[in-house]
Amino acid sequence: MEQYIFYFVALLALASAVYMVFARNPLYSILSLVITFFSIAGMYILLNAQFLGIVQIIVYAGAIMVLFLYILMMLNLNAKDESSKKNYMKFIGIISAGILLTGLLGAYRGIQGTAKVAVSDNGVGLTKKLGKLLFNEYVLPFELASVLILTAIISAVLIGKKDI
Repeated sequence: MEQYIFYFVALLALASAVYMVFARNPLYSILSLVITFFSIAGMYILLNAQFLGIVQIIVYAGAIMVLFLYILMMLNLNAKDESSKKNYMKFIGIISAGILLTGLLGAYRGIQGTAKVAVSDNGVGLTKKLGKLLFNEYVLPFELASVLILTAIISAVLIGKKDI
């Protein structure tokens, strides 16, 4: 039964993430991202990583998404403003996607080597073990994620900047 719940939550996360990318209205896109974050938190909890699940809900689905909605309301984007953006925004997006892909590949390579150990270990979701894994084996994907977040912040500032 637990496996079916996991598949349902994973399918919900994938569907809402795809809808987030293809939604025309930014508000629907952000709300779909909230559903994705809650689904990922559910997957963490089902994988016995309760700390990560709660942090996912508090930090991402709570604080960051409230900030996204606030910024969306403050920007007041119009359709005529969408076409006037420069090509350097596409270049920044491509670089961000490359950093994300590199981080995901590094994390996937690390997961392949430790998958058998994680299944038999009862302390997988504990904070101490998580900190040791994060800062020993997964330093590169962790740092790439921080660079990706910095790139997203810079992109948000560029998008919100008034054209003179």
